[in-house]
Amino acid sequence: MLRALRRRKGLSQEALAHAAEIERNYVSLIELGRHSPSIRVIWKICAALDVTPSAFLAAAEARLAEHAKRTPATD
Repeated sequence: MLRALRRRKGLSQEALAHAAEIERNYVSLIELGRHSPSIRVIWKICAALDVTPSAFLAAAEARLAEHAKRTPATD
């Protein structure tokens, strides 16, 4: 989801990292799902992307819900 928002804004990982004042490799790790950003980092990313944190989190929640529907439960 972050990758899609970043690309929609026409930003490279480096440009987003610079605007959000975080490391470029951290942006990559978030996009790959290897790190979960803190609320502070989410806030910085959202400011750089001109998206509200609530809209960003709602989109993430919707994506996770869709993924859960497609993934069979392993109870």
